[in-house]
Amino acid sequence: MNIYVGNLSYGVDESQLKGIFEQYGEVSSVKIINDKFTGRSKGFGFVEMEDDDAARQAIEEMNGHSVDNRNMVVNEARPRTENRERRRY
Repeated sequence: MNIYVGNLSYGVDESQLKGIFEQYGEVSSVKIINDKFTGRSKGFGFVEMEDDDAARQAIEEMNGHSVDNRNMVVNEARPRTENRERRRY
């Protein structure tokens, strides 16, 4: 299951996020999304877990959990869709 993790502190890195979710089961991958110009975290990322039951438990328990004084928003990631009206400069 792919899990969306939002409202992350800019100081949280992928290894720290992985460690948080490993409490619930094996983490397949972690990706924090960075700004392509500054390289700085955009404050959200994705955690992938193979075991759906463990992922659901992690979502339930981690949603609203505080990390670096920020309450994370954690839920099942929605499939990515193409936004055809997106402006490109």
